Amino acid sequence: MPTPVTIIGAGLGGLTLARVLHLHGIPSTVHEADPSPSARTQGGLLDIRDYNGQPALEAAGLTEEFRELVLEGRQAMRLLDRDTNLLVDVPDDGTGDSPEVQRGELRRMLLDSLPDGTVQWGHRVSGVRSLGGGTHEVAFADGTVITTGLLVGADGAWSRVRPLLSGATPRYTGTSFIETYLFDGDDRHPTSAETVGGGTMMVLEPGKGILAHRERGGNLHTWVMLSRPKDWFTGIDFTDPAAATARIVREFDGWAPELTALVTDGETPPVLRHIYTLPGGHRWDRAPGVTLIGDAAHLTAPNGEGANLALYDGAELGRAIAAHPDDVETALTEFEQAMFVRTAAANAEAPDLDVMLGDGAPHSLINAFTG
Repeated sequence: MPTPVTIIGAGLGGLTLARVLHLHGIPSTVHEADPSPSARTQGGLLDIRDYNGQPALEAAGLTEEFRELVLEGRQAMRLLDRDTNLLVDVPDDGTGDSPEVQRGELRRMLLDSLPDGTVQWGHRVSGVRSLGGGTHEVAFADGTVITTGLLVGADGAWSRVRPLLSGATPRYTGTSFIETYLFDGDDRHPTSAETVGGGTMMVLEPGKGILAHRERGGNLHTWVMLSRPKDWFTGIDFTDPAAATARIVREFDGWAPELTALVTDGETPPVLRHIYTLPGGHRWDRAPGVTLIGDAAHLTAPNGEGANLALYDGAELGRAIAAHPDDVETALTEFEQAMFVRTAAANAEAPDLDVMLGDGAPHSLINAFTG
């Protein structure tokens, strides 16, 4: 018996889709490769925009719950130079339209809003294939196989569903991030906490930068950004955290110790994250019974839009299916055509890595802020 709606991936987009479908009385099953909700960390702060992320959560009936997760004051942003001189200072005066929440808490809120059993954990997809007529077969690594009349790939950058629709594959942007944390910053790392300030801090130069967020409890979440070939990173042994940290921080010789301490004092092993993107304007021809949302559909380098677009994709697809419960193809066609347009517009307006780390940094970003 085909599953009514099969969603691959329990990220923000897939869970929002499941929630909106649930509100409309449409059953779905979400298959997630992770063995449990807490199997891995869920990233840092997200600014939830008033034009896509927040309307999506409203469609999911979760605005009140979302508001309870907001971290007050975190919309503050400061841009420093390598000597910690203040270049831009945007305080959080309470009038901002992009409140900050922690990704893991937002995901937990979505999970808690779903009926028990909606998410099937430990279901890693090993293969998908079309059976014709809009029906698809999904095989999992544990040997189970399902068929479904509506398959949604919400499974991120390396989507196993995408090849059903598109031959596009993510490409390396030329920039990688290295992630680390300082915990309880105000008490244990007061100088670093003061340097970061109340929300987001950035220090940007051509080809490199440091970005840090103040998260719940005064934890300081830092990303080192380096524009280097992937081969450059293969010479660093990330299984040796001390050696890896020392090598990374060498790229910031001459920077103020208050800044490099965000890396050298890190209390978690440095985690390397290569940044990938799908081709700009990625789209596909309609294929019966299957679609993509979130990063599976329109992966870009971090620009503040990714999570918001995933939330909005999930909500809009849920509403389209609810509006055409007996005509899946009409629902998918309407959803995809609108998604292609709004995604291109949102990413065109958002600062990209070249604005942040290109030859004009940091003034290119300052210009983007000031218009």
